[in-house]
Amino acid sequence: MAWMRVRLELARGPSFPEGSHRHGYEFVLPLPPDGRLDRHAYGRAPELCTVHRFWEGRGDFVGELVHINGTWAFSYAPGPADDEPIVHFTHHAFREGEYLSIREPDGAEHTFQIVRVEPVPGLGKRRPA
Repeated sequence: MAWMRVRLELARGPSFPEGSHRHGYEFVLPLPPDGRLDRHAYGRAPELCTVHRFWEGRGDFVGELVHINGTWAFSYAPGPADDEPIVHFTHHAFREGEYLSIREPDGAEHTFQIVRVEPVPGLGKRRPA
């Protein structure tokens, strides 16, 4: 298992026919070779699972990956009001070229393409606790 930085960029859609590299997310996850979230490693160090949301025209947000009541979401402040649920998060393989949907707090859902998955400098492979 390695700690990996995953970059998502907005995929093609009606509002962005070419997609957009100026709208997306970068986040850190513990990923084994199959590319699926290592839930045990997350449970040992959830504070390492950070997210950076970048959205041209709306500014950036920094937060964390949270698992509450069976739902995975990006959260930027305490409480659920700003949480962005991630569809099928635990079943998803985080590999370049794959797609992932994220729902904004207002209910709008966007599809993103995984454009980069790389080791996190300084974390690399961590030994089990």
